[in-house]
Amino acid sequence: MRDSPEELPVFLGCSEAGIGCLITPTGDNLFSAVKQFAVKKLKEISDKKTVTTIKDLVEKLTAAADSLGYSLEQKTASMKQRDKKVVTKSFHNAGLVVPVDKKNNVGYRELPHTDGNLKKICKTIVEASDDEKRMKAFAPIQEMITFVQFANDECDYGMGYELGIDLFCYGSHYFHKVAGQLLPLAYKLLKRDLFAEIIESHLANRNREKVNQLET
Repeated sequence: MRDSPEELPVFLGCSEAGIGCLITPTGDNLFSAVKQFAVKKLKEISDKKTVTTIKDLVEKLTAAADSLGYSLEQKTASMKQRDKKVVTKSFHNAGLVVPVDKKNNVGYRELPHTDGNLKKICKTIVEASDDEKRMKAFAPIQEMITFVQFANDECDYGMGYELGIDLFCYGSHYFHKVAGQLLPLAYKLLKRDLFAEIIESHLANRNREKVNQLET
């Protein structure tokens, strides 16, 4: 995971199908990520031969990481330092980091709804029985978009970033258009232009079964 395209990744994380959009940190390097995955598999597997193979892998991986100076901690000191910069956890729970000027109190302002309430709003929209009810259910989202416009005018770019990420993470195609408006603008205001290009390309291809851009 990266907070900015110009910076190195802050950590590696995993996200499993079927449990929503949650991102679980697995350390700040591949050695740690593979070890976390292997240890989890050991708890799920009963076949003795497979267990032995995985334990052998973990032992060799641990030795290699130690010799190369890589940490195998799930949350390293640098990750804990990043936690202090997180302005909101967001739907994926990995946290969002934006520049905040504490002296002038600008950079981020909270959404008027908690994550729990926003998820309920999204659920109502997605499960609406017809377009009329769906449009009515969209009212709180439209209100927040207006608040985001005010926030952007006052340099609180993190608000639009959070709302855009939350709607993107919720995943429904009903939010693609709004996310496509909020996120590219937020990334550009935060000077993360490459992320703006990536999200625009992703949303344009999100409904396809194959979204590997290297195959096109």
